[in-house]
Amino acid sequence: MSHAALKRIGLALLVAMALAGGSASGALVEVDNLVLRADGGFKPQSLPRRSFAPIEFQGHVDLSAKDGGKPSPLKQALIDFDRDGRLSVAGLPTCAPETIDDLGTEEARRVCKGAIVGTGHVEALVSTNAGDVPARSELTVFNGPRLEGLPTAVLHARTTVPAMQTYAIVVPIEQRRGGFRYRARIELPPLAGGLGALTHIDVKIGRRYRAGGKARSYVSARCSDNVLQTRGRFTFEDATVVDGLVEKFCHSK
Repeated sequence: MSHAALKRIGLALLVAMALAGGSASGALVEVDNLVLRADGGFKPQSLPRRSFAPIEFQGHVDLSAKDGGKPSPLKQALIDFDRDGRLSVAGLPTCAPETIDDLGTEEARRVCKGAIVGTGHVEALVSTNAGDVPARSELTVFNGPRLEGLPTAVLHARTTVPAMQTYAIVVPIEQRRGGFRYRARIELPPLAGGLGALTHIDVKIGRRYRAGGKARSYVSARCSDNVLQTRGRFTFEDATVVDGLVEKFCHSK
């Protein structure tokens, strides 16, 4: 088995452990110079077998390098969601990326308050003449306008290291057939002009709202077979690729 294949397997196992609701201390894996820690979950875990019920989920991932420098930058993430999950955007306000791509967090959240579906934080290491400097920003997830007929999310963050830069990343969400209902495609731009690498992300996703006289939830799920699956493919700048199938158990009621 090739070294690259071993890296893929090791990271896939980590993703499965972390997102499948691992131990209280989360999951940890070390591959070459990369150290990755992760944990996550959703609530409630008890869900209807046939109908869909609102859920909220949260998770965090930490990336670091054993040598104390930057980890390899993450370039792309393709995430497929179980057929027992459902996304609802009908009647939910949208936030166009060009509306907030030069705004700070507080102003962006004020301008697009009705479109917020998640919040969190991101951190990175940025190479400067003085060495690797940490950068941190609040993260906001907005419901975005449709792109070529597809619903989207907009990830918004602003950093000030080494200079102020605002990110408004559009994430198309494609509905698919088969065992996975949706695919989200995240294309990460170079951080700090290529000088930065992501080291931490945490996010909480969930939004209940009313539209058309009905109570709705941005994300909902059912538990038809006691398992919710997530399939991911993550590509890093150093050509490391993470392929993994995540199974998270639920309780039907």
